[in-house]
Amino acid sequence: MDWKLRFLGVGNASAVELGSACAVVERGSSPLLMIDCGQEAMTAYLEAYGEPPGAVFITHVHLDHVAGMERLFVDAFFDESRRGRIRLYVPVTVLPHLQARVADYPGVLAEGGANFWDAFQLVPVRSGFWHERHWFEVFPVRHHQPETAWGLRLPGSFVYTGDTRPIPEVLAYYADAGEFIAHDCALHGNPSHSGIDDLEREYSPELLARLALYHYASADEARVLRERGHRVLEPGEGVVLPPPRDPRAPLPS
Repeated sequence: MDWKLRFLGVGNASAVELGSACAVVERGSSPLLMIDCGQEAMTAYLEAYGEPPGAVFITHVHLDHVAGMERLFVDAFFDESRRGRIRLYVPVTVLPHLQARVADYPGVLAEGGANFWDAFQLVPVRSGFWHERHWFEVFPVRHHQPETAWGLRLPGSFVYTGDTRPIPEVLAYYADAGEFIAHDCALHGNPSHSGIDDLEREYSPELLARLALYHYASADEARVLRERGHRVLEPGEGVVLPPPRDPRAPLPS
């Protein structure tokens, strides 16, 4: 069965033309799991797949990653076939921030009678979660305060860092099976995000060769990153993935 990671958006919070950073795990050409749901992500998802997602993983709660959640609530709540069935995987340390930023708005419906979570099947996660018989691992990254932002791994297949500074010690553990790595990177770093100088300084040539960059600021930045020899992702691009490792199979000796 074919596996892909489809990038619906690859830009930072200001790069509207590049779309909110968002990816979808595809299995056999069908969407399996949406990663983040920013302000443009729902439009891109519906254009790509024709219906709302059945499952979403949230990396953190900056609005370019969760601003689409209100729209997803409306789509789910008013469709009885979806209400309460969209799986929402949220790291337990992120959940209070998501509650405060999105779910606590007084009166999610003007007429009352509804809670934000009524639209979803909430699954709090810590080290990982099962979805459609596949085990996804979750790991903390370096973005603002500790444990407020998380990355995602499908063992043997891919690693998605979410927003982060360089994390060489984390990737040494969570990308140890040759996985494709989608990594936050712009031309210039800051206290919340990686710049290309940071990655070239912190990561080995072998690791850099597996990286594909997203969350950059503009098409011009992408061109410069490519001129430096790096792979840069484009909106709508689908990356063919290695098939995931069976989590029940013994590890190679």
